[in-house]
Formats: sequence, C-alpha cells, structure tokens
Amino acid sequence: MAALDLVTSMNVALYALGTVALGTALLYGFSRSVEGPRSAKDRLVTCVVCSAFALAMVPLVSLAWEVVRRGAERLDGQFFTWSLLGVVGEGGGAYHAIMGTLVITLLTTAISVPIGLMTAIYLVEYGRGRLKRAITFLVDVMTGIPSIVAGLFAYALFVVFFGPGVRMGLAGAVALSVLMIPVVVRSAEEVLKLVPNELREAAYALGVPKWRTVVKVVIPTAIAGLGTGVTLAIARVIGETAPLLVTVGIANATNVDPLDGRMATLPVYAYYQLTQPGVPPEFAIDRAWTAALVLIVLVMGLNLVARLISRLFAPTTGR
Repeated sequence: MAALDLVTSMNVALYALGTVALGTALLYGFSRSVEGPRSAKDRLVTCVVCSAFALAMVPLVSLAWEVVRRGAERLDGQFFTWSLLGVVGEGGGAYHAIMGTLVITLLTTAISVPIGLMTAIYLVEYGRGRLKRAITFLVDVMTGIPSIVAGLFAYALFVVFFGPGVRMGLAGAVALSVLMIPVVVRSAEEVLKLVPNELREAAYALGVPKWRTVVKVVIPTAIAGLGTGVTLAIARVIGETAPLLVTVGIANATNVDPLDGRMATLPVYAYYQLTQPGVPPEFAIDRAWTAALVLIVLVMGLNLVARLISRLFAPTTGR
C-alpha cells in the first residue's frame, strides 16, 4: 500500500510538472507573437518563478496536512495530562515528554544565551586580530557540525565524570547547547553590527566607558533583534532528536530533575513510539503523529513569538 501511494504521488507530481511546462511554453509562444520578445521573456520568467514556488509548496503543504490529519486523532486532554507509566496499548499521553522538553530547553537556553551573547559582543566590540579570526572560524565550523556529533561529545564528556551508560537531562542540554551557541553568536553578531557607530561615538564623547556604552546603548538598541535571534535559535534545537537519543534516552514516567537519570522528550518520544510501537502498534503510532504535531505547533509558536518581539521592541524614531 505504501509503495502504491508513493507511485501514485510520483505520477501526480510528474503530471503536474508536465502540465506546468506545457502551459509555460504555450504562454511564452502566445505572448511573443502578440506582445513582442521582451514582454514574452518577462512573462516566461514570472511564470517559471511562480511555478517553482508552487512546486516547492507541494511537499510542505502535504507534510503539514498529513501531520495535522494523523495527529489530530489523539489531540485530547489525556495526551497532555497522562504519561506512559503502566500504559499498554490504547491510552496514555506525552505529559512526561512535554515536561522533559521544557526542562531541557530551558537549561539549554540558560547555558547558550549568555555564552552566545558575550561571544558576539566580544567579536563586534572588542575582538581584533588573530583571536577574533580564530573564534569566527570556530563558530562557522560549529554551525555546520552534525547533531549526532554534539550528542557524542556531550556523552563522552559526562562519561568522564559519571561513568559509562550515563543518561541525564543535563547532558542533553549540553549537547543542544553545542548546536545552539553558534546560532546565537551568528544572529547576535549580525544584529549588533547594525547598531549605528554614531551612537557609540556619541556615548564616548560624553565620557561614557566602553562597557557601559555596550550595556546602556548598544544592547538596548539591538534588543529586538537579539530577542528574535534567541527565539529562533530555541526553535532550531527544540526538535533535535539524535543528541537526545545518545545523552538522555527515554522514560515512561515523569522526571523533571535533569540530574536524576533518563528523561523523556517529545522528539525521542515520537521516535520510539514509531519505531518500537509494541502490540497492537496503531495506538503508539497515533501518539507519535500527535507528538509530531505538538512539536510543529511549538516551533510555529516560537517563530510567531520572534516576530512579535521584533515588532514590539523595535526602536522607534520620533518626528
């Protein structure tokens, strides 16, 4: 059945692509004969761009529709208030995974934001020479590392202190921080560069020390962009699965202590519900789809919060 659905989807996509290509060619020929070569080229490029956009939206809309359709079946009160402790088959929820995700994300934010912001401030306001270039290079390298490498790094670090087989929420927060810090540094650095130098020079002319200029002038001016960058960085790591598989594992009971053993998180919860559903499998698969839907809603909410922060805290100019 899955193979048949895949073949059907491919046939529909190829049919749509052929129809778009034929329509584009007919439109170009008609426009060239009626309006001239220049208008025909303009219409051709416009049609190609719009068609490419429509084709790119097809998998996105299909994915969103499938997640909403499948995930809405278990989107009830029990899903948000029950854990999987003692649940076999039907029932249960993801309360423990939601709480674990919130705890680990808060820890990750507490670790990453101060380090990322201070690094960005150093690069923009203080950094010079080889050290600045070295830090910039390392940030660029960290931006592109695979997420599983961050998980292995955190696991190896905690094995040194706690021994083999360690699983705890703090290790997951450290792994996610490795992924989040370069995102915060990059976004904060670009925002701080947008602050006009005239503001800094005006503060220096009044005898204000550099550190106070950064705290009282630069950061308040860039607060909207900094808040937006931090929020988007949180959205970037909240759905990571591979580092948490290695460092945190999974649990069926609620555990909100990041120093006390395994914790459940929404990405890992969805992964295990889909790959190890048990018997009968349909109930666990439904829970996996609902967990995926909740994750998408969380990421979408964080993006909306970022836009709201940017709108509310953007500096205003008087008349």
